[in-house]
Amino acid sequence: MAEDNTYESMLCVKPEVHVYRIPPRASNRGYRAADWKLDEPAWSGRMKITAKGKMAFIKLEDKNTGELFAQAPVEQYPGCVVEAVTDSSRYFVIRIEDGNGRHAFIGLGFADRGDSFDFNVALQDHFKWVKQEGELAKLEASQSAAPKLDLSFKEGQTIKISIGNIKKKDAGGAKPRPMGGGLLPPPPGAKAGGVIPPPGGQQTVPAVQTNPAPLLDFGSPVPAAQPSSDVWGDFTSAGSNSSKEAVKSGWVQFS
Repeated sequence: MAEDNTYESMLCVKPEVHVYRIPPRASNRGYRAADWKLDEPAWSGRMKITAKGKMAFIKLEDKNTGELFAQAPVEQYPGCVVEAVTDSSRYFVIRIEDGNGRHAFIGLGFADRGDSFDFNVALQDHFKWVKQEGELAKLEASQSAAPKLDLSFKEGQTIKISIGNIKKKDAGGAKPRPMGGGLLPPPPGAKAGGVIPPPGGQQTVPAVQTNPAPLLDFGSPVPAAQPSSDVWGDFTSAGSNSSKEAVKSGWVQFS
């Protein structure tokens, strides 16, 4: 027989459990821990739950030497291999095997409810994983059996791709960027180092130089204009002329 190299993982370890001899089941209602002699366990030791592939194994070992006392291979949970009693959450009935085809049912008890809870959860999590692995394997098998879509090009097959809205670049390419501190190049026709002439052949008029001497001459002040002594002279002369013209025209003048 080929050697099985499947990795064996540890699911749960409890340092102290008790094993009980149980009477035959009297009815189909299930086992009751009250019918056992709970104060007289047949064996006490350590319990391990291991997993190897899809199988789980409940192993009862001596807590000092590690010698195997009994083993219960579990193929599914819940099932006939592990069954909870009807009157307590700390006791179970497990089916042990000796490897030669013989089996027996024994009572398994935990001193603490937390230990029995961990025992139950360890088996549930393992077989939940087994179920998910089986569903994933079925999905992969169905995908591999389905015909695959062939998107490869056949011999001599071509495709045409039209791409619009693309502007052609100028033949001359991009103009070189001017160098030298960001100064713009001179316009066409200008001589190097010269001044650009004005348009239309117009000649530039030199600026008139002002003589600053009069502005600085404080010796000869300019005489100011004297106002007339008769301020109302112009108005009176204008009024006399207008009165004479009014008398001659025949209009009555009111004074």
